[in-house]
Formats: sequence, structure tokens, C-alpha cells
Amino acid sequence: MLLQKTDKARLELSPGVRTLSLRERSLLLLADGKSLSDLQAMYNGIGAQIVDNLMRQGYLTGPATLPEAPLPTATVAAVATPEPPTTTSAGKPNDALRSLAGTRMYLFDICERMFARRDPALARQFHEALRGARDRSSMLDVGEALLDEVAQMAGPERAQTIRDRMDQLLPQEPAGTPSPV
Repeated sequence: MLLQKTDKARLELSPGVRTLSLRERSLLLLADGKSLSDLQAMYNGIGAQIVDNLMRQGYLTGPATLPEAPLPTATVAAVATPEPPTTTSAGKPNDALRSLAGTRMYLFDICERMFARRDPALARQFHEALRGARDRSSMLDVGEALLDEVAQMAGPERAQTIRDRMDQLLPQEPAGTPSPV
């Protein structure tokens, strides 16, 4: 059973529109022509919940449309705003949300927003570097170089905001690995 994007999904994926979380957007990008089971298996099983939510909100159509879930009045406003990353009780991001792929997609998005129009050559350079970053340390190297450019272009506050989000998305360092100073 294959899922298809709706017009609402195509609008969400158009430049300048950002109402869904990074994972929801990435799943939408992959949705056309993918089977329901493939999408539900994504993100260590969290994909099933994301697919259900996207179908209920009208972003995806598929084999059988899900019944409209009644929204309590308190959550109506939450639907209109992006969800923050899931966190544990200590305020740290849930490990299920951490991935190199998610970090790479976030940095690709930042690269597009910051450099694609102003400096296409720099954007291409970062795209290639991000494609080649296959482990945590290489992703950190590319991220730091990108953050240096962002700090020059948009200021240190913007770079720090991006750094904080990147830290939330990167997988934890394996135990026993010395942290860089």
C-alpha cells in the first residue's frame, strides 16, 4: 500500500514554509510512492506515530484514511506550531531523536537558507562536505566550519542557536571516547 503527498504536504515542503518538525518534513519528502510499512519502520519505529499524525493532519493519503482524531481545545494551538524535540525529564533530547542523518538534514537546511543565494559556491562546498561526513567526528568538523561562516554572516548569536540545535540532534558520544576540549 503506497502513500501519496497531498497538496497540503507540497505546500509544507515549499521554500520558506516550516510548520512541521524535521522528522515530519523528512518523512514527507520520502513519502511519495513508499509503502506504509517502510515509512512506519523509520526512526526506530517512531515512524508509525509520525505517519498516523501526518495522515490525520491531511499531509498524506493512502490505503485507508485514518479517522479524524478529536483535538482537545488545549492542543489546537499546538497543531499550528512546530513541536519541540522530545526530551527526557532532565531536559536532554530523547536518544531516539538523535541521528547523523537528522543532523545532516538540519545542516543541509541551514546551508540552503544561509548560503544558497548569497554564495552558491560555498553552499556546494558544504553540501559535498556534509555528504561525505559519515561519522560523528566528521559531522562535527563540517558543522564547526559551517558555524564559523554563519557567525561571520549572521552573528555569533545565530551561530550559537544552530550549535545548540546541532548538539541536540547529534548522537551521543560512545562511552570511553574522550570529549574534545
